[in-house]
Amino acid sequence: MSEGAGVASQRIADQLRERILTGQLAPGTRIIQDELAEELRTSRLPVREALRIVASQGLITLRANQGAWVTRMDMRECDLTYRMRERLEPMLLTESAPHLTDDDIDELSELQDRIERGTEVEEFLVLDRRLHWTVYRHHNAEELASICARLWDTTQHYRRAFTRLTGSQRGWIIGAEHRLLIQALRDRDHVSAEQVLELHIRRTRVELSRHPEVFG
Repeated sequence: MSEGAGVASQRIADQLRERILTGQLAPGTRIIQDELAEELRTSRLPVREALRIVASQGLITLRANQGAWVTRMDMRECDLTYRMRERLEPMLLTESAPHLTDDDIDELSELQDRIERGTEVEEFLVLDRRLHWTVYRHHNAEELASICARLWDTTQHYRRAFTRLTGSQRGWIIGAEHRLLIQALRDRDHVSAEQVLELHIRRTRVELSRHPEVFG
């Protein structure tokens, strides 16, 4: 593939990823190559390669001789993904936390202030993700971070549906956990920070298991 075609494929992949993560393309939606190529005014080749890129990120499922669909999870698969996050994200925090500056921690507090002032689900999803990845920003563990990012992306739809369903009831709990995490980081108590983060992820997993309608 030429460099120009590679750039085009990545651009299309980025667009597809954005559409999936923002909920424009729901799990189970079929993606038809010809229609996408026509919409984007490009040939099938960069579209085909873009689908492979997004499939490698876990957001699209390719089926031989059948086509491409936005990946759908059932409750068991989502539960397993969250169990992986419980184990792996505290490790990523451990890689980053010793290098967080006072300015980084002040930024975390400002993000949490914005979360608490907001009322829109989409704004929450953006700010919540930004807060967590600000915690991880100084890691030197690319493979681990890549795995964690994939786990975030593949559960985005279910996190959105769950937040729409229960957001007003859970807001104070999320806020309290975020504040505990930020304070532990400010105190340079990284062991407690890891424990708070693990609890934070586990509690979401347990609550999700009580709402099978999210996976309908």
